[in-house]
Amino acid sequence: MIHPASIQEVLEKCQIDDVVRDFVTLQRRGSNLIGLCPFHNEKSPSFSVSPSKNIFKCFGCGKGGDSLHFVMELENLSFPDAIRYLAQKYKIELDETVTSEVQKDEQKHLESLYLINDFAVKFYAKQLWESERGRNIGLSYFKHREFREEIINEFKLGFAPESGNALTAEAVKMGYSLEYLQKLGLTNSQGNDFFRGRVMFPIFNMSGKIIAFAGRILIKDTKAPKYINSPETEIYVKSKTLFGMNFARKMIQKEDECIITEGYTDVLSLHQAGISNVVASSGTSLTRDQIRLIKRLTENVLILFDGDNAGVNAAIRGLGLTLEEDLNVRLVTLPEGDDPDSFIQKVGSQQFKEYLDKNAKNLVQFEMTHLLKSAGDNPQQRASILSQIAVTISKVRNPLKRESFVKICKDLLQIDENAILFEINRHLKKDLEKASSERDTNEPTPILEFKDSDYDNLSLGDEHQERDIARILILSGNQYIDENKEVMVGHFIIQNIKDIINGFDHPLYKRVVELFLQHSMDGIAFPDAAFFINHEASELKNLAVSFTISPYTLSENWEKKWDIFLSQKIPEENFIKDASDSLKRFRFRKIGKLIRENLMVLKKMDVLQNEALYMNHLKLHLRLKEAQASLAKETGTVVVG
Repeated sequence: MIHPASIQEVLEKCQIDDVVRDFVTLQRRGSNLIGLCPFHNEKSPSFSVSPSKNIFKCFGCGKGGDSLHFVMELENLSFPDAIRYLAQKYKIELDETVTSEVQKDEQKHLESLYLINDFAVKFYAKQLWESERGRNIGLSYFKHREFREEIINEFKLGFAPESGNALTAEAVKMGYSLEYLQKLGLTNSQGNDFFRGRVMFPIFNMSGKIIAFAGRILIKDTKAPKYINSPETEIYVKSKTLFGMNFARKMIQKEDECIITEGYTDVLSLHQAGISNVVASSGTSLTRDQIRLIKRLTENVLILFDGDNAGVNAAIRGLGLTLEEDLNVRLVTLPEGDDPDSFIQKVGSQQFKEYLDKNAKNLVQFEMTHLLKSAGDNPQQRASILSQIAVTISKVRNPLKRESFVKICKDLLQIDENAILFEINRHLKKDLEKASSERDTNEPTPILEFKDSDYDNLSLGDEHQERDIARILILSGNQYIDENKEVMVGHFIIQNIKDIINGFDHPLYKRVVELFLQHSMDGIAFPDAAFFINHEASELKNLAVSFTISPYTLSENWEKKWDIFLSQKIPEENFIKDASDSLKRFRFRKIGKLIRENLMVLKKMDVLQNEALYMNHLKLHLRLKEAQASLAKETGTVVVG
């Protein structure tokens, strides 16, 4: 268990913008920061961060909260693990009750998987540095590749011994579950080690936790694959993972470009040479999830191909997704016989960078050049180039980019621009027809139907006023409304609506009001916004975040450019007037509703049968009309009827 004082220290130290920047590139907009949401796919940023309020909110998918909620949601961490992650980031020593590794293993399934991977990486590292076979085979391989010790340690490289079950036996002895070892792919179904006689490359998630392994064989064996990988688990999904992203993310943001290579050793070599904004796709085509992972950090991508890469055509075809996601992609082929690892060791980092700058081409240029080279003088192959390149250009969603690619195609192929546009439109039409067909085969969108009783529960405009009352209570309920600090906003509102609380139509807003009413009756201090943001009830937490951070900000141009100054404070700084005005509007609408309900009772009553009751309702009607007229005058509202 983590001591509450330590948790509080972590939460007080955390700065939401600092935490989020590790995962998302943010740009300033007024007093807030915006970026692409890491929780859902979007092309225009709707993800907002408020440094002053220390919270985030996505106005697209609705997720929001503080630094702790952000880390828990994004990295799928438990509350304790999220606290540990943030404590490590801010170098805070936690006061934590000591428990055994086995007890931690039993606490939670996901924690167990991380713990076992952590054990495995230490085991492999120990074998690499301390065992004779590890030093002679594994370490010799890394030294032959000219990897320095600091790189080997930073990437936690290791060696898996050839013996049948060295890791499994040690893990079981330490109390780790054989079932989990098999689930993670560290142990096979026969109870032996899965990785044997291989150098080991741990695979990390964005926050630096080990989620999987890749093992490279060091002996020539035509029957054995060169690389083998861990299976997919709850913590490792290959299509959503890029090797080295945890090491590269900050430099990707700083350089505003992500370099993509094919292999693990390419990442290590470039990283060692001081080029740190590099990740590996592990030999597979980029997936949509990987592209979106990159796009959160930058829109610029540089892809490196080996000089003798036989799969360039297939790789190019797989890059259509990058265009659909509106990334700016450049590609480079290294000299024949070289890969990034060998080439940078041959020429050094400075010449390597110069080569990339000189030879990088955008996707259309690269594909055109490659296709023309492959076609040679063959007229049939050259004739098919237009159709192939039109497929690529048709993936471009930005019309200005598409137009520039058409001009490149025109210049390289020396053909009429209309012919290119015709071919592109043909492919666009195919895509539209395919999308339309897929929509038709899906189930139709259900039509919402209301029963008569549902109309009775609909609030005709009152919900907005109820929401406004809840907003003021959450944001300003614990603020003083007078200079003498005798009356709080919460008291002021509760006293003014206590008689009509039962008239609330929306259960969530009513819940907020009732909570303040209970605090008032019990003499307990009113809660602040942080109380609701950290509330265990997700609906209250999300409501508080929505109130606390707005999708709109005041433009700096109002004052700087146009010399227009606000005549009064913005709402969150002017809660006295805000509360008073909102109460008047709220009571006005509720009184109007009571008048309508009372009139319906009067119409149904028989005066002769119950004259006294009728007169009571008539007097109530007059008092309500009088109160309505008074509020109408104060709010400048015209009463109709």
